[in-house]
This record gives sequence, structure tokens and C-alpha cells, in this order.
Amino acid sequence: MDNRQALGSWLSGPRAAAEDAGVDFGYRGQQLGLPEEGSGSIARPGRRLGALAVDWALCMVIAYGLITDGYNQATGNWALGILLVLSVLTVGTVGSTPGKRLFGLRVVSARGGRLGVLRVALRSVLVCLAIPALIWDRDGRGLHDRLSGAVQVRI
Repeated sequence: MDNRQALGSWLSGPRAAAEDAGVDFGYRGQQLGLPEEGSGSIARPGRRLGALAVDWALCMVIAYGLITDGYNQATGNWALGILLVLSVLTVGTVGSTPGKRLFGLRVVSARGGRLGVLRVALRSVLVCLAIPALIWDRDGRGLHDRLSGAVQVRI
């Protein structure tokens, strides 16, 4: 191996280096028995972030207009609380928040079916903490989804 190959493998990351060595990772969601494309497949990060942005904007508007009557530090704090309540109520009942519905996403149990109320509450608290949502596995599931036994899929 010359220096260019060594540098190239370092730049492409450990996954690409393992794939070059012959390791087959499969597609996202294959380990969970989900399809690769279309309805029921793992939600892509762009859609998930877009849905979160819509939900956060909605919560900020509610906090700004109905609770704090202006923008200040309390507006963001109230918006976080509203996001928690919104997530527990909507994911617990219909399986998606308004932002997720807009982007064609749904939260389901990794074993199939709906999430229980306690798992939805755990997932929602972990989303509000933000750090668990930033740690992903090879299927693209955040730590908040893994700990609650959930998966975000396309509708």
C-alpha cells in the first residue's frame, strides 16, 4: 500500500475502509427486517432534521405568542417544554408529530406496532436532552430510539 492509499483510507473513514476489506454492512434497517426503500424503510437524517425543525418552530411560535408574549430566554425554555408535551401526546397517540407527518415519517416500535406510553415518554425526554439524538448506530437510529425500542420509518 502506498501513501496515497493509506491517506485515502483515513479520509474516507472506518466504514469505507472496512467495506474495501470486504465487510458487508447491508442497507440501513436490514438488521431490523425493514425494506431498503419506500414505505416502512428507515427515515433518512435530512427528513428527520427537517421534521424536528418544523416541530421546534411550531413550539417557538406557541411559546412566543401564548406564553411569554415576546422573545427572551424564557421563550426557548417554554418551547422545550411544549416540545416534550407535543411529542408525548402526538407520538403516543398517532405515531408522529406535526413535523414528522409533514415529512412523511412515523415512529413505531422496532418489533412492529405502536410504542407504549412509557417508551414514548422516555423517547421524548431523551430527544429534549439532545445528546442522545446525536449518537447514531449503523442503521441511523439515534440513541433515544435505541433506548426506547423505537424506529422512525417513512409512511
